[in-house]
Amino acid sequence: MQRGILGGTFDPPHLAHLFAGEAAYRDLGLDVVTFIPAGAPWQKADRIVSHAEHRWEMTRLAVADVDYFEADDREVRREGPTFTIETLESFPEEDQLTFILGSDAARGIPTWERADEVIGRARIAVVPRPGVSRHEVDWALRGSDYVWLETPEVWLSGTMLRDRAQHGRSLRFLVIDAVWDYIAAHDLYAGHAQVGS
Repeated sequence: MQRGILGGTFDPPHLAHLFAGEAAYRDLGLDVVTFIPAGAPWQKADRIVSHAEHRWEMTRLAVADVDYFEADDREVRREGPTFTIETLESFPEEDQLTFILGSDAARGIPTWERADEVIGRARIAVVPRPGVSRHEVDWALRGSDYVWLETPEVWLSGTMLRDRAQHGRSLRFLVIDAVWDYIAAHDLYAGHAQVGS
């Protein structure tokens, strides 16, 4: 099994996440891309994150209509902080893993728990993100054999979308319609009541 793993807070999951999964699937010949929302993201402990169940449900909705995408709740079900290496180790040893992440996250891999083991267990595939050069990723992952995906930089982030929602601006067409509907139905982001108008 050639499995791509795309993890994140997914607060909310948006089109840049789906685009990253699509690019990795096509360019790297993967069998499936598994989207895994973080349960308790330890590196974001200093900010408010939507409840894990909401982020799980939005992730499930975001990938539901793509045959080669799947949502996985193993981190949401795990107690305490979630570490990437523990997630990677929870997959069968015979799975050939590719860990897909943006260049902004890749730049921070040296700060991760058991970072060397993360790099040893999975091929790293990096999606260009605005404001982070390939040189910075080269420096962070020096000595590692990673894949740089040749894709456009997408100026879209969860922080940007939450900010838009809090100011009453629409998120439609920045997330898929099912996620947009879920956000509105559950009033997830304060001040977003007008996103459907």
